[in-house]
Amino acid sequence: MLVGAGNTWLRLAHVALLAGVLTGCSEAAEGDDSKASARPTATAETSGPRDTAATSGGSIGAAGSACELPVTFDIAKSWTAEAVEAPLSQGPVSLACEIDAKPAGNIGFLRVWAGKSGDADTRAVLEAFLAAEDGVTKEKYRTFASGGVSGVEVEYLYSSELLDETKKESAFAVTTADGPVVVHLGGLDTEEHEEMLPAYELARRTLRTA
Repeated sequence: MLVGAGNTWLRLAHVALLAGVLTGCSEAAEGDDSKASARPTATAETSGPRDTAATSGGSIGAAGSACELPVTFDIAKSWTAEAVEAPLSQGPVSLACEIDAKPAGNIGFLRVWAGKSGDADTRAVLEAFLAAEDGVTKEKYRTFASGGVSGVEVEYLYSSELLDETKKESAFAVTTADGPVVVHLGGLDTEEHEEMLPAYELARRTLRTA
């Protein structure tokens, strides 16, 4: 299992991306004083998600789509999906697909993790997924149903030692005949996370077994 190495790789990539973004923002600020009043910094206690629904940009999961998965769901307009060739593992599941928000103007990914078939309990899968990640606190679990598919969702706080911050993250899980699936939304920080929540909610709302 590549849990430790996989998570470290993802977080280091996150830091590299952050450095590039901050450099670009710094250069822009030096050239235009009118941009000095940047948007307020969000904290982990920021209020709930916006109620603006995401527009669908197509679906993934079916044969022939960007990512072939045990489930299908819609991705938000302008987000781009790419299958992961050499998956990383976290708990009982492995990374199968990354859906990138950058083309839509946000910094973050909707990541899809899939496991092997068996008699897996959905909540147990989600708990094991979080248990394999250091820095997770204040988990709040709840059940949901979508298109005849029932699952478990969790919201929690993630404390990053690399970025020295605490931010909100979300994930939901379902079990299928082909194995469990976890869909996870992180983000650069809590504000980015909440701006991307409509895309996450679109995925959950349109979820179907493949």
